[in-house]
Amino acid sequence: MSELPRYLREMQLRVEDVAKSYGLDFFPTHFIVLDYKTMNEVAAYGGFPSRYPHWRYGMEYDRLSKSHIFGLSKIYEMVINNDPCYAYLLEGNSLMEQKMVMAHVMAHNDFFKNNFTFSKTERHMINEMANHAVKVRRAMEKYGVEEIENFIDVCLSIENLIDVYSQFIVRQPMEPPPDTGETRIDSGAIHRFDAKPYMESFINPPEYLETQKEKIRESMKNRNRLPWAPTSDVLNFLIHYAPLNTWERMILETIREEAYYFAPQAMTKIMNEGWATFWHTKMMTEKLLEPSEVINYADTTSGVTYQAKGQLNPYKMGLELFRYIEERWNRGAFGPEYHNCTDIEQRLHWNTQANKGIEKIFEVRRHFSDVTFLDEFFTEDFANERQFFNYDFNKSKEEYVISTREFNEIKQRLLFQLTNRGQPVIEVVDANYHNRSELYLVHRHNGIDLEVPYAKATLENINRIWKRPVNIRTVFKNKHLVLSYDGQIHTSNEVKENEGW
Repeated sequence: MSELPRYLREMQLRVEDVAKSYGLDFFPTHFIVLDYKTMNEVAAYGGFPSRYPHWRYGMEYDRLSKSHIFGLSKIYEMVINNDPCYAYLLEGNSLMEQKMVMAHVMAHNDFFKNNFTFSKTERHMINEMANHAVKVRRAMEKYGVEEIENFIDVCLSIENLIDVYSQFIVRQPMEPPPDTGETRIDSGAIHRFDAKPYMESFINPPEYLETQKEKIRESMKNRNRLPWAPTSDVLNFLIHYAPLNTWERMILETIREEAYYFAPQAMTKIMNEGWATFWHTKMMTEKLLEPSEVINYADTTSGVTYQAKGQLNPYKMGLELFRYIEERWNRGAFGPEYHNCTDIEQRLHWNTQANKGIEKIFEVRRHFSDVTFLDEFFTEDFANERQFFNYDFNKSKEEYVISTREFNEIKQRLLFQLTNRGQPVIEVVDANYHNRSELYLVHRHNGIDLEVPYAKATLENINRIWKRPVNIRTVFKNKHLVLSYDGQIHTSNEVKENEGW
């Protein structure tokens, strides 16, 4: 591991100046040059030089090393969401590649600093990771490596059971407010919209007020339930209410903290990589490339943005969408007048010389995540122009073939893959199910069934933490089921559609 040599430091200063001239705003950036072996070691730790010890990091290092040796992949760079931002350069990269990587990193850094999903993340996570490593190593020295690693395995299996939006939305507390003994509904607690007296009956009609009263009655009925309202931050609930000892709670808190840190990266993979690729291509082709580097640059970038059949390349998708947005807003193809135009030829050649493309993509970079990004800008025109189709694997032909060209199906499948980072939404509904201290979870079914073997393994691991039977309500093959695990055997019971919700 070494600091930048002078020629790379000069290159960084030039790239930073170019990035700032385009309006990018980023944290101070520290580049470090690594040989391929050290790069794989750091990559195995998720880009951090120090993490808590666990066997999965060794397994990941072995995979990365073999992939590099056999020429299957190459890590050009890594960048960490931190202030200051740390990024790694591969020692064997050509000067053109180092320049391209620096431009790419500056755009990632700008995205980390300005996108709303990263606004609540820990900005000194390198230090936090090192602290986590110290605490876990001390626990291993005291209680044994195998005991700690086994519990880490359990916690990692449920690290996706967090509420990624809880940092931006005020959720109901897990416990009800103190019972004051009131048995009637206080009229002051009923939500009303502000209205002039003569408009009261129209703005707040009786049926609306009755609905609000019913919500309050329901909350009073659940006053003794824990949690008071369903929570999808399962890890947080277990930290507070599971019968854990001190080191178990410490490890679960560590896994949860790191899960929240990495969550925005999963929520913005397409946007983040698309933004970085958009800007490195613009900076390289307009200001940074030397004539002798053009061919090598084109070859490298084409490899990064290649999209195979049946696969979603976030670099390609994000790049194309940002270019599409820039092009549309530059020619004024937005607003009611454009959307109400039904003349295909007129829409195709629409150009008001608005030139608001760059302004728009900076706005998008700040306020969107992948789901809202694709929902808003993945239009039928975009899909047709870029020839985005749905592919499925044909076993008889042993290849991927187009399964549909229907835009709504294409978009629906994309959004399904991205909603909640592609993870199932699981909520804790009752910690005293059947009045036996059993944990009752609900899978909010969105059209995709749980994988039963994974669901059973997850129940076993939650049971290891809760130390009492665990149940989950779900839908499987159009049947409403409650899957249960009591610590020894799995059971499955079919229930009525409205039972137990």
